[in-house]
Amino acid sequence: MEQTELLGSKAEKRQFRRMVMALVVPMALQNLINVAVNAADVIMLGKVSETALSGASLAGQVQFIMTLIFFGITSGAAVLTAQYWGKGNTGAIERIMGIAMRISLCVSVVFTLAGVCVPEFCMRIFTSEPDVAAEGAKYLRVLSFTFPVMAVTIIYLNIMRSVERVVISTVVYSVSLVLNILLNAVLIFGLLGCPALGIVGAAAATLCARIAELVIVLIYARRKDHQVHLRFRNLFVKDPVLFKDFLHYALPVILNELMWGAGFSMNSVIIGHLGSPAVAANSVAQVTRNLATVVAFGVANATAILVGRTIGEGDVKRAEVYAKRFVRLTLCAGAAAAAVVLLVLPIMHKVMTLSEQAHSYLTVMMLVMSYFVFLQAYNTTMVVGIFRAGGDTRLGLIIDVSTMWGGSILFGALCAFVLKLPVEAVYVVLMSDEVIKVPITTLRYRQKKWLKNVTREL
Repeated sequence: MEQTELLGSKAEKRQFRRMVMALVVPMALQNLINVAVNAADVIMLGKVSETALSGASLAGQVQFIMTLIFFGITSGAAVLTAQYWGKGNTGAIERIMGIAMRISLCVSVVFTLAGVCVPEFCMRIFTSEPDVAAEGAKYLRVLSFTFPVMAVTIIYLNIMRSVERVVISTVVYSVSLVLNILLNAVLIFGLLGCPALGIVGAAAATLCARIAELVIVLIYARRKDHQVHLRFRNLFVKDPVLFKDFLHYALPVILNELMWGAGFSMNSVIIGHLGSPAVAANSVAQVTRNLATVVAFGVANATAILVGRTIGEGDVKRAEVYAKRFVRLTLCAGAAAAAVVLLVLPIMHKVMTLSEQAHSYLTVMMLVMSYFVFLQAYNTTMVVGIFRAGGDTRLGLIIDVSTMWGGSILFGALCAFVLKLPVEAVYVVLMSDEVIKVPITTLRYRQKKWLKNVTREL
């Protein structure tokens, strides 16, 4: 009874709000900066040509799949690191980081080889238009050299998030954003005496920005005042117990992110075969979605950190209360995201150089996106935040396979290629998976099976 009253006190709620703000604001800024980097490529390449815009967008799907694997690795690791952080075992966290980084570097090498050696083959997966595929191959060949760099920075910064060190990510991505925009302008359009490289310039600018990120991370990691250190020897660490736990919790998350990412890429494949105007409009809609959901994804990540840490501390009651508060918060964030989509729509029509058909598609896509982002905010906080915080990592995989692959993607493909429905109708079906997820995630949340402490005495 005393604990319940303490959890509901004004002082405790103020403390909770301070913790949430300290995590959500930097992470929302990081998400916003990452979106801005992608938006810079989309807007500037949109000024070059619709073909360049479409090519870069589809080539980015290769990087998107890889980063989802990285996110799956770090999210699986965060199940353990957040709870070990609550337990105060930093040695275990360092070893988990080493395991995660070793796997991510191996993955990055595979994607780099594919992007450098067979970019045309990769692009043909996403589009049947030769001009778009050719432009995308140029972009992908250069972009692929960023992949090993990203393997280090993404894993390190996301592990830092799970131990509540979030400001460094904001600094890293802020520098990257400024550098990327400046180099984009110079290399795409040929400013300051440089040749106008177009889509290749955009990829080169991104490469330079990623290298700058790695340099900052390595400098930061050398500081002595960290409780969790990046140690080279941990790349080769042998800890059978932690490795087994890592695989147990990370593999479902990696598969979950792969299936979810492959699902989004499959949406792009389906739309990519409906014509360049549909691809261009979808590119703009996706950037808008990313912009609108920066706060919502920040809330989901903060949920995983605070709820996971609290479970690791052994305070299950407090973890349950925190989860309820985050559910209310994510509904507000989702509503704000929907409003952003609707407000940005007229701006995008004025800024983007698109065909009349693409503008028509964009209107419908943005209206659909307005309800999609609201539901996505709710489902993401449930699956990525609450469920993973307690080690319930398999449910997300089941949900995404059933609702995306057995629902929206299957019926979207039928609508596009069998029924030959209009692009707008196909898009509505492709974006229906979040609607299906809501009752499933809500039921699981109420069952409270996610409230589990997964740490060991090491």
